[in-house]
Parts: sequence; C-alpha cells; structure tokens
Amino acid sequence: MFSFHMFDHPMARGFQNRFSTQYRCYSVSMLAGPNDRSDVEKGGKIIMPPSALDQLSRLNITYPMLFKLTNKNSDRMTHCGVLEFVADEGICYLPHWMMQNLLLEEGGLVQVESVNLMVATYSKFQPQSPDFLDITNPKAVLENALRNFACLTTGDVIAINYNEKIYELRVMETKPDKAVSIIECDMNVDFDAPLGYKEPERRPQHQEEPTEEEGDPSSYADMDTGFRAFTGSGNRLDGKTKGIEPSPAPFAPSDFKRGIPNYEFKIGRITFIRNSKPQPKKIVDDDDAMNRFIAFSGQGQSLRKKSRKP
Repeated sequence: MFSFHMFDHPMARGFQNRFSTQYRCYSVSMLAGPNDRSDVEKGGKIIMPPSALDQLSRLNITYPMLFKLTNKNSDRMTHCGVLEFVADEGICYLPHWMMQNLLLEEGGLVQVESVNLMVATYSKFQPQSPDFLDITNPKAVLENALRNFACLTTGDVIAINYNEKIYELRVMETKPDKAVSIIECDMNVDFDAPLGYKEPERRPQHQEEPTEEEGDPSSYADMDTGFRAFTGSGNRLDGKTKGIEPSPAPFAPSDFKRGIPNYEFKIGRITFIRNSKPQPKKIVDDDDAMNRFIAFSGQGQSLRKKSRKP
C-alpha cells in the first residue's frame, strides 16, 4: 500500500502558516456605525472582518500582526497593521491616504498577506509642503503621530494630523530594509527639504562703507549753515538808506555743518545720539580740598548750661 503524508511536507507547513486573501476595500468614512472612527485616518492600520481573526488564530502568526497590501492592477504595494476585526465579511477599511498610495477606488480589490518585518533603525521623510516648517518642533509632532502607525514603506506618502491640519510626508528612506516595523523601536528620524522649498537669499553682514569725497562748498547752499553773527540789515533814524546795506562775509568751508550718517543703523533699532561734550575735569586746589564737607565733624551746643562742681 502507498500512503501520502501531504501535510507533513515542509512546503505544506509553510503555506499553512501564511495568511493571504482578497478583500474589497473602502475608506473609513464608509464604515457603518454610530461611533466616529476618524482615528483610523490618523494612522497606518486597517479594519478587517472577524473571519480574518479566526483564521489568523489558527495559524502560527508572529505578533504584532503586520500585513502587505497589494493592488495587482497597478503593481502598487504598502504595509500596515490591523486595528480591529469588526468589518463586514469580505470587506476591509483603509485610511484614505493608504488608498491613494495603492491607487485604489471605493470597492476595489486588494490582496492582504501576513508578513514579518525587521525593526526600524532609521527613516527619512520629505514634507510635501513648506507649511510643515511652521511647526515649532516637527520631530516631536512626527514622533507623536507615528504612534498610530505599525510600519513604514519606502515611497509611501503618509498623512499626519496636527492642529486640525493635515500634513503629507513622503518616506524617502528606511533602514535596514525598504519596509520596516516601528513598534517599540529606537529609530533615528531625519528630514529632507520640503517640496517646493527655496533657500532664502543671504546678504553679506559687513558691507563696504562708501567713502565720501569732499565737494564744492557752493553746492551746500541748500544746507543749514546755522547762526551767523552780524549778517542782518539795519535802519537809520533819519530814514536814509545809505550805508545800511549788509555786507556779509563769504562762507568758509568750516561754516557748513553736515550730518554724519550712522552706518551701523539696523531696521527696528532706535539710537539716541546726544551731542553733549564731556566737561573738563576741574583742578581742585589744596585749600578747597581742606574745606571739603566731612560728615559728623561739627560741634553741638546745649541750651542747658552745665553746672560746675566745686
């Protein structure tokens, strides 16, 4: 007699421990129920039917449960975790950004396979908008958002929600593999320049100060020359005008007062310039030094005379 032990074959055990099936996928907004499941949109986990949990419990699946999603029509794939097993049979619910990465429409077919991924040690992200630079501490925001993710795949564009605004980031690089698990891991995070970002133009800090050339004093006619003594006209008591015409002295270059520009001026800074000249130090004579005021050096007087003792 011949007997065939098909289930004892190692290849048969390998297929038996692998979960692989197809579901029709819908976005989380299509999930029926009174509870709001907007939390699914903030992470990288899906909702599967209860039959998947029954099948996975019979297989020797390693935890945490990680899955590979494949759209065979477009050859696009990504990786995810599972959040709950409450979907209708034959249906799974995905975040909207995950359906965009897979080029899936509502009701499209997606292949779901169980996988084992290596733990992440490094990842690099590129924000898809310069608005991401407005965040005060982007690393802390990203670290908090990645708590809702189970794994990362190179090339995916993930979406995180911060201050009621959605920011998209492309996964540029992951180590040690192109798909890694980020559950309970120590991962170094780096950022690439945002898409469409331009470096601001840097101006030189020290500019060459322009040198002023001595000009012709005749060109200073419109400038303020200040007060000049004996330049006015006079009147005679007899009413005659002879000999009262003013004869002002010609201007000397020293009579013109030109302002000195402040080359260290900065926008937003107010500088108060005082033209007070320092007073010369007075030379104190020796007699004045002797007559200086000395505290508590005077003599007091009493209204009551002291009686002399015999």
